[in-house]
Amino acid sequence: MSRKPRRAVKPAGFAHAAPLFAALGDETRLALVLRLGSAGPHSIAQLAAGAAVTRQAITKHLQVLGAAGLVRSARLGRERIWNVEADRLDEARRFLEQMSCQWDEALGRLKGFVEKGNRTDASFCKPRN
Repeated sequence: MSRKPRRAVKPAGFAHAAPLFAALGDETRLALVLRLGSAGPHSIAQLAAGAAVTRQAITKHLQVLGAAGLVRSARLGRERIWNVEADRLDEARRFLEQMSCQWDEALGRLKGFVEKGNRTDASFCKPRN
């Protein structure tokens, strides 16, 4: 069974995905996304309870995640309630799947090339002078 080749990830896709992955690249921000995703909406006070960082730090991390489109907030009385943007996480998943398929295809081509034994001499491995 052969898979249909997928389109290559375009540079514009990288530009759109870069802020998302930059935001997720921080351990604290990733933990916040995981907590909001599994436990549902929380206030900053709830997110800061038991955390190793201050409420101010949580706020700054949430602002970075918000700028990347990963979380959103809504005012409820005097508090802001934060929630994960599932659509944006789905974009990240699709982007990673697309890249994974490209790597699988490239490695498949390399495997086919190596298994065919297209090179019978090792001269291509020798350093040039």
